[in-house]
Amino acid sequence: MSPSPTNGSPQGTSRLSARALTLAYEDRTVVHKLDLAVPDGQVTVIVGPNACGKSTTLRALGRLLKPRGGAVLLDGTELARIPTRRIAQSIGLLPQTPVAPEAITVSDLVARGRQPHQSWWQQWSDADERAVTDAMARTDVTALAERSVDELSGGQRQRVWIAMALAQETDLLLLDEPTTYLDIAHQVEVLDLVRQLASPAADGSRGRTVVTVLHDLNQAARYADHLVAMKEGRIVAEGRPEDVVTAGLVREVFGLEAVVVPDPVTGSPLVVPGAPWSPPPGPGPAAPAAAPAVSSPDSASDSASAAASVSASDPTPGKAL
Repeated sequence: MSPSPTNGSPQGTSRLSARALTLAYEDRTVVHKLDLAVPDGQVTVIVGPNACGKSTTLRALGRLLKPRGGAVLLDGTELARIPTRRIAQSIGLLPQTPVAPEAITVSDLVARGRQPHQSWWQQWSDADERAVTDAMARTDVTALAERSVDELSGGQRQRVWIAMALAQETDLLLLDEPTTYLDIAHQVEVLDLVRQLASPAADGSRGRTVVTVLHDLNQAARYADHLVAMKEGRIVAEGRPEDVVTAGLVREVFGLEAVVVPDPVTGSPLVVPGAPWSPPPGPGPAAPAAAPAVSSPDSASDSASAAASVSASDPTPGKAL
């Protein structure tokens, strides 16, 4: 049986939330009366099949899309009632396909993340310079500083956009498929960075709140504190990855038969498609040995949960930025 939708908010506080949120494009409703409380200081990952409303929801959380019904709230106030400048100082948003001005250099684009902190009486400061330098170092684009963004590869360009979002230094960061165009090594680097951003600081203060859309369910399960699964514009389930990612959930949301086992490195849920392997016709190599039997999807989920709790103290592997 798949997990039922959750009716309550996640534990803890929530600066950013949606209440009975309905979103539409012209006459087509995409998101239906969605309730969501984004946990502060955690990584929330939204997953689901194509066209289920993931990116549309993220756009509304960043006030790029006006609700057809309901509201998005920041610190208890509807976004529509908050000045744009204050929102830009609180929420950073990296859309799925951002467009850079023609011939702009990497350093100039990253510096644009500081615009919400500028005013006619306070221009560029040492704090702005430090923010840009740190953001470029974290995303490994310092060596590209004087190059035109137009000359970069897709992966390099994506890291530059993430650097600009980091330079904005907001408490809330919304990332729409931030690993797009990246090879596997840089995907891990970016997601490790996302985890670092949400981690408590050395002085004990809370880390940033991150909401991101990912297509890779296994990456989502590995990096999320709070996982939200959507289908047809509604939340099907939300909670800890080990509670949400089950064979029933994968079947219900993605229409895929699968087993869920513990990731051998992190203990997080790992989705293994259940389609049988068929050898090619004629002579050839022997079929691979069968995978260890899993008695049922539910027992696989229980195993994943147990392994996750054992390895919770282990850091997520990957190259830090």
